Amino acid sequence: MAKRDYYEVLGVAKTVSADELKKAYRKKALEYHPDKNPGNKEAEEKFKEAAEAYEVLSDPEKRRRYDQFGHSGLSGAGGFSGGGMNMEDIFSHFGDIFGGHFGGHFSGFSGFGASSRGGGQRVRRGSDLRVKVKLNLEEIAKGVEKKIKVKKYVSCPHCQGSGAAANTSPVTCTTCHGSGRVTRVQQTILGQMQTTSECPSCDGSGKIIKDKCVYCKGEGIVLEDDIITINIPAGVMNGMQLSLGGKGNAARRGGINGDLLVLVEEEAHPELIRDENDLIYNLLLTVPEATLGSSVEIPTIEGKAKVTIAPGTQPGKILRLRGKGLPSVNQYGKGDLLVNIGVYIPENLSKNEKEVMEKLLASPNVKPSSSASRNFFSHFRNMFE
Repeated sequence: MAKRDYYEVLGVAKTVSADELKKAYRKKALEYHPDKNPGNKEAEEKFKEAAEAYEVLSDPEKRRRYDQFGHSGLSGAGGFSGGGMNMEDIFSHFGDIFGGHFGGHFSGFSGFGASSRGGGQRVRRGSDLRVKVKLNLEEIAKGVEKKIKVKKYVSCPHCQGSGAAANTSPVTCTTCHGSGRVTRVQQTILGQMQTTSECPSCDGSGKIIKDKCVYCKGEGIVLEDDIITINIPAGVMNGMQLSLGGKGNAARRGGINGDLLVLVEEEAHPELIRDENDLIYNLLLTVPEATLGSSVEIPTIEGKAKVTIAPGTQPGKILRLRGKGLPSVNQYGKGDLLVNIGVYIPENLSKNEKEVMEKLLASPNVKPSSSASRNFFSHFRNMFE
């Protein structure tokens, strides 16, 4: 199913300010919060949808890419996701927006396996991986599948990520009694003050490993090489970052995998210059070709193409080959190939060539008229204004 426009999801205009955006998200999330809609799957999906929209629009760089390219600027084929937030992400990122609503426990609720609720166990998340992928113009024009080798942390195959030795299991932490949190009461001049923090004995997991796995030393993760397939959509641009959810490092002793962040690095083409979705080719003609006209071959992304040069073609003229540029990343059409005409003036001439040029110089037909001179200077003046 196609994703809805993020501005539409939050009910705001594209000119919305950061404060108005935050208020709109708070209103939507309170409306669809699972504590208010227990067992309602539609409300749960709208709750996630609103969080994903806010996560993108509240980030200036993500918002810029979304405004320019739409959802495709944040996502592509093969599982790329510009949002795709799960409940743990939502609770971790946006819990402070809701203040004291729902008993001050926006960070979790029963039924969704959340990371904590009123001081519950912390769910670990693996770190993200960042890689660069170099692409040439031909790959960008069509989209490409890349297989890359990365060294990353994966769940230990010997203990299935638990960190415990064979035939043993983690036991309940006696410090926090499995809650993952400890509460301390201190006497101050204002009276008793209660604070809750992560349990120092189990690092918030609620479990203690007595007999550690000898392969991962109780961490639940091991470092291995992994081959990851990345499907990159057509039309991506240099510097664009794509996110492959769940393909990053595994978390210690269970939890949520991090993401794989792919930075696109565009290789320069030997003949074509990229300008957004358009391509530019500088064509250098000889004086006879520009004067008499000719048919010349030029490079394109698909191969070679012939263009007709009209007699009397002037330097600076631009020929436009429509649809011969690059596709838009949001798949809304293609750019053009712009052929910029230049004329090569030879520096060394033979005696016969000089005689020919001198005869041409004496001919009134090769001298520009006053109107042609005005048009020439007007053209170049406009270029620098």
